[in-house]
Amino acid sequence: MVHDVSDFRANPNETILFAARVVGRSKARLKVFREIYKGKARFKTVTEIARATRLSNVRVLQEGLKLAGNHIVAKSKVDGETAYKKDATLSHYRNRILSIVAKPSSAKKYPTKQRPHTTHKTSVTVRVRVSTAKPREITVDDVESFKLVRNVRHPIPGPKLDAIPEKDIKAALKRIIGESHDFKDWGGERNDLFTNKFRVGSKRIAAAFALKGRATKGTLTPKKMGFNGDQIGRLFLSPANAFFVVYHGKVEESIYEQMKAFALGKSLNGRSVHFGIVDGDDLNRLYQAYRGHFR
Repeated sequence: MVHDVSDFRANPNETILFAARVVGRSKARLKVFREIYKGKARFKTVTEIARATRLSNVRVLQEGLKLAGNHIVAKSKVDGETAYKKDATLSHYRNRILSIVAKPSSAKKYPTKQRPHTTHKTSVTVRVRVSTAKPREITVDDVESFKLVRNVRHPIPGPKLDAIPEKDIKAALKRIIGESHDFKDWGGERNDLFTNKFRVGSKRIAAAFALKGRATKGTLTPKKMGFNGDQIGRLFLSPANAFFVVYHGKVEESIYEQMKAFALGKSLNGRSVHFGIVDGDDLNRLYQAYRGHFR
């Protein structure tokens, strides 16, 4: 079963706008979305949807996969055939989603946490106490939770990391850190992994990770980070003191620059902030040091 859209009451407009972006301007996906959200809440098979939309079964599966992958619809089996059902929460906002899809500019009238609306202009003087805390860039070698990696200076060629599913990378990190709780993914989440069992030096702190798995190819750039390239910004909204981006290949310099900027903003209130990147080389070192945790 699909994980219900999380934190909907606190962020209803963000969730609605995210759903509209997922549906997008694809005519085929829009037809599939309309048919799934039409009528009573029940699972509709691919064959039923194809017959109603006059699309091929293969095309329905392709578009249904994108909707289900972003938790806009639920996915299951009915008599051995793939079937989809509308999300109970989003079904109440079906028409609003469709109106935004039809007219994307209308999204501007929905205030969000990142884009609040105000009813009038006012002048406010804000006095900010200058913080002496500075964000600290760290690597896997600085992390006590990853201490065995220090023994792997020159890793031998490992497995094809770009072939390992993201969920397996996340599961391995959880086992290494000692985190036992599950984290459900959805397209609008702040992070892919959150834990308060992370150790830097002798201190145990909260850490948030953004993972990019095998679906992402080539050098990692900001535009590949999230649906709108905003994944790093959402990562730093997490209530953590350490922030990491994990990728199986090369990471572009601009990713470092973005993380440093967000870390600086996070540290303005005087809190200690750590940030870092685990690229393909360091991920391979982690694999060599904790091979038993990667299944």
